[in-house]
Order: sequence, then C-alpha cells, then structure tokens
Amino acid sequence: MRRDDFEALNERQREKIAKGVKGEKTFVNPRNAAAGAVRQLDPAIAAQRPLSFFAYGLGEITPKEQGGPDFKTHSDILQTLKSWGFPVSALVDIAQGASELIAYHQRVGQQRDTLGFDIDGVVYKVNSLALQRQMGFVTREPRWAVAHKYPAQEQMTMVLGIDVQVGRTGKLTPVAKLAPVFVGGVTVTNATLHNEDEARRKDVRVGDTVIVRRAGDVIPEVVSVVLPVVLHSAAAEPLEGAAADLLEVAAAGLAEVPSTTTSSPRGPIFTMPRHCPVCGSDAVREEGEADYRCTGGLFCSAQRKQAILHFAQRRAVEVEGLGDKLVEQLVDANVIKTLPDLYRLGLASLAALDRMAEKSAQNIVDALQKSKQTTLPRFLFGLGIRHVGEATAKALAKHFGKLDSIMDATVEQLTAVADVGPIVALSLRTFFDQPHNREVVEQLRACGLTWKEGEPVAVTPKPLAGQTFVITGTLPTLSRDEAKDLLEAAGAKVAGSVSKKTNYLVAGAEAGSKLDKARELGVAILDEAGLNALLARGAAPSGNQDETSKLQL
Repeated sequence: MRRDDFEALNERQREKIAKGVKGEKTFVNPRNAAAGAVRQLDPAIAAQRPLSFFAYGLGEITPKEQGGPDFKTHSDILQTLKSWGFPVSALVDIAQGASELIAYHQRVGQQRDTLGFDIDGVVYKVNSLALQRQMGFVTREPRWAVAHKYPAQEQMTMVLGIDVQVGRTGKLTPVAKLAPVFVGGVTVTNATLHNEDEARRKDVRVGDTVIVRRAGDVIPEVVSVVLPVVLHSAAAEPLEGAAADLLEVAAAGLAEVPSTTTSSPRGPIFTMPRHCPVCGSDAVREEGEADYRCTGGLFCSAQRKQAILHFAQRRAVEVEGLGDKLVEQLVDANVIKTLPDLYRLGLASLAALDRMAEKSAQNIVDALQKSKQTTLPRFLFGLGIRHVGEATAKALAKHFGKLDSIMDATVEQLTAVADVGPIVALSLRTFFDQPHNREVVEQLRACGLTWKEGEPVAVTPKPLAGQTFVITGTLPTLSRDEAKDLLEAAGAKVAGSVSKKTNYLVAGAEAGSKLDKARELGVAILDEAGLNALLARGAAPSGNQDETSKLQL
C-alpha cells in the first residue's frame, strides 16, 4: 500500500469514526493495512482497500517448443511484463559481482525515505533462468535469490517495568514495558527480552533508557541499554564524545537524560521468577535450554487452549469436532477452565455458543462421551507432558501397566524404561510433582475416563544409569544425536560441558577444548569404538580407571 493511499484510507476511516460508524478504526502503518486487506475473506471489503503491486515474476509459462516465450533471463521477463502494461519497479537493475550488489543496496537505501512506499531491504536474484533452474529450491526458498535487509529503525525510550508472559506452551518470556515510542511505523510499548540469559547479557533494568528496534520491522526488541551519564554544569568542562552525542539526542527530544550532576542508581538485576506468574506452578529450566517453562500445563490458564486441543486431538483421547474455533469460544467465554470442564459441558451451554446449532452441540456431547473409553498411552500422551510423545507414552504404559505407578515412579525407575532418558524422566517427575496436575488427572477419572490397565513388566536395570557423558568432535559413523540417543537409551545422562561430575568424554575428530578439560580433570576418554564397546558391556564402576583404560584414546 502506497504511503499516500494509506493516508487517504486513514482519513476516510477517521470520517467514519467521527460519524459514529461502529467497528471502524484507523490503521497503524501501510504494511499492516495491506496484510489485513489480503487476509480479508470478504472480497468486497478487500476491494475497498487501495492495494498496489509490482510484477516481479511469472507462474506457469508455456514452453518454447509449444509456442511460449523464449525467456533467457529474469530481466527479460520483467521487460516483457513492463511492455505488456504491468507495473514493474523502476528501481530494478542488473549488477555484476559483490561490489556492484553492495553499491546498489546503498543507493536504494539512500532513496528509502523518499520512496512512495515502505521497504525493508532489497533482493538479489541470479539473472540467468538456466542457472535458476540448476540451483533449485530449499523447501520454500529459492537458492538463487537472497534478501539483503536494511538495519531496523531504532529509537530511545525508558523501561517502565519488566513483566513475564506465559506462552500457550508454557514458555516464560520476559517483556520490557516501555514508555510509548514510535518505531518503524508503529507505536511500541512492549519489547521482548527473549529469556533470562539475554536480559542479563544486555543488563536491562527497570528505569533504564534503552534503544529499541523492530526486528525485521516486525517484532519489537531491546537492542541495548544507554547507561546513565554524569552531566556537567555550564561552568564545567565541555562535554565530549559519547556524552555529547547523548546530550544532543536528548535535546532533540528522543530521550530523557539525567540533568543532575550525579547519576541516579539503577534498578535491580532482572531475575526470572521460579513460579509461573499466571498459575503459581513451578517454573523450571531444563539443562541445556535457554527458556524457563511453567509446569502446570493442565492447570495454567495461559496454556488452557493448547492443553485442550492437544488432549482432544485424534492421536490422544480424540474428541471429534472439537476444533480451534470451538475451543477458543469455550475458553474465552470462561465455560472451560480446566480439562475436566470438557466433560461437564451440557447441550444447553454448547447450543448457546455462536454458530452452534442443537444438532452440532449434540454431536460434541456424543463425541465427548465416546472419548471416555480410551487407552492408557492415549491418555498419557494427551496430558501434554513435555518430551512425552506417542512412542514414549506407549513405552511407559507397557512398562508400568498402571497410571498410578507412572505418577509415583522415581527418576531412576523412569529411566529404566525404553525410550526414557534422564531429561524425559525429569520432565515426568516434575509434571506429576505439581499438585494441580495430579488434581486434574483425578478429576478426569472422576468424570468417567477409563482405560484398560495391565501388569508391569520385569524391570531391567539400564547399564549406564547414573553415568554422565559429554560428546565432542566428529565421530566416524555416528552423529552426535545418534550417539546421544544410544547413551540415553542405556540410561546415561548426556551433558553439554565437562565437569568433575563427568564420567566419560566421547571424543571424535577436532575435539577441541572439551578434550583438554577432560584430560585436565582426569575424565575417562572414549573414541567411537570405545563407546560401542562400553554400550555392549555396560559401564565400569565409577572411578575404576584400570577397568576403563582399555577403552580410552
């Protein structure tokens, strides 16, 4: 959408609002307005939006031997489209080599603010169509084209607070609450800090002045903190360097800078809460992960929609007809707060929902009743426990036979199950340690969900249980993931770094610093052959270097 068309559209919207027309609003920027128009289901509404386009390629082309055009280059296509009357960007050019590409990028960047439309970069394309065909695609992206973005627009503002948001899968994300600032065509009041490590790395604190940008001109993020400076009085030495630059920025109205002769103390360092801010369940961070996650998956209202959809899917308990739209209505209307509320739904409450006839409501009631007869693996998978997929749920059900046995199993007992390593075992233990989750399970049972339970299988101790391994370098035949899977299947824990707690380092080619650290600490070192031998016969007693020496490099 061109900038002038966007302004005209917003002027018409303001007139409608002034006349009291309901449901009308102004648009934030041309990009959002254009995207909203394209997504419109009603073509009449889309037709009212002033959309424009540049032709830049063709779909299907009749082959030359069947009378089609004989295009040799991409620029041939564009010139032909232009001759046919299609709009083609006047900025299109042909460049030879990297230096000309960079010069083109700079030239367009200098014109960016004077263009009649918004851009966030340029695209380089191989001109030869024969070479394009030879290079092909990677999934949805061509190998013969690449975008070269311009730096995101940046502005300065103040951090008013740091909230923690809980995503639909339980991920906790720190979000900086900002004094409103206009960046990249929108007014920004929130910016993601991604995770605790990132917030600590940037050292963002409440009260700080920060530089904000919209990553890819879409997601607002904090770039860096502008640390307080001491401003001198008029009689003092003139300001120089960064302090002078900052004062100049402040004078331009972009940021407030302390005007006293001493800087005010900064706020406390951000720390991720150890409990979910929504439901109060424990927030845990798994080893090797950057994110904290809420463990109250069945109880947490932030995860409610996702938990219900996962539980009702075909591969879990399967409630036919319970899709995204219906779940959204039920949750937004506060009809359903937890999974057991599904089975308390009545015909009247369902029929009262928008676009829900009595027949459709009865179908849902019947499907819920049918779903009560399930299997232990399906029920276990439907609980949405992190890392517990269908195969793991089946292995757990087969091994323990009863749900109560799974819920009460120790980490050691869980790692004795095929397909269950230390990470999965800890995830299961953490999930069932939450009283909220246990209560939901009991309520589901009380609602009539049943399954056939069996006898537990004989427990076979895993040979490497209690042993910690680190993998480094390139192994001859195994990938790191394959080696990790083999070790975890044998009960071992695979860590990311070498420490005093490490029992073995599996080292391949170009092992690097981890190998040096292992030697320094006296950790047993294995090559791939040694690893295979160890897996074949089980772990040697911890610390028995004589027993393991045959397997070391």
